[in-house]
Amino acid sequence: MAQDPFRYVLYEVRERAAWITVSRPERLNALDRQTVTEIAAAVDLAVADDRVAVLVLTGAGEKAFVAGADIAEMSAMSPAEAQEFSRFLHRALDRIERCPKPVVAAVNGFALGGGCELAMACHVRIASETARFGQPEVNLGLIPGAGGTQRLQRIVGRGRALDLILTGDMVSAPEALTLGLVTRVVAPEALAAETASLASKIAAKGPRALALALEAVLAGGEIAQEEALRLESSLFGLCFASEDMREGTRAFLEKRKPAFTGR
Repeated sequence: MAQDPFRYVLYEVRERAAWITVSRPERLNALDRQTVTEIAAAVDLAVADDRVAVLVLTGAGEKAFVAGADIAEMSAMSPAEAQEFSRFLHRALDRIERCPKPVVAAVNGFALGGGCELAMACHVRIASETARFGQPEVNLGLIPGAGGTQRLQRIVGRGRALDLILTGDMVSAPEALTLGLVTRVVAPEALAAETASLASKIAAKGPRALALALEAVLAGGEIAQEEALRLESSLFGLCFASEDMREGTRAFLEKRKPAFTGR
């Protein structure tokens, strides 16, 4: 259910997963400044919530995950205001990407422009068969401004990213799976259950290990491999200072399920 101070976001904790639902169905969940602010605040709330091990980000209704940025809001911006808005979006999406808890995007419909960029900031993306992805900004005389020019090429490769960005074409969920833009595609009626199952599977792992794995992959992807391998070794060593590592290895040797505490 919705909680203050949210107007356009629903926040609910279910079985150790914080479900963050963008809820502007009359605007196909388009991202204006207020909505983005609330998404970032909901992420911060989930990070601080000890009940939460995994975050799920999705959209309200059956048509859209997030259909894009709010064009009405953007159309009146000056060049300086647009640059500031882009940097505002970068900060908000970086908070999602740098979240120490895994973030799963459950893409239930259109994920276009800012919606595609929002999904790409998440760590794992699962899509309904009816989902559509794209960066159609060139159709409006624009370019992606919420990280799309950078995250898309890192996920699908420069050639495929340029094809999508320069044509403004949409791709179906099966096409997105082939590109590597999503990792799972399910029937629309199965999306919520499959996402919950995935979130539950991730939540059962050691919280410290999840956070360190995210740090190793995300930070390592931005530096030279030699330096990234040193980072991996350092983080690997940190695991051995945790109670979770001791519990996990004991549980394996004793042939039982581990009881992780996050310490």
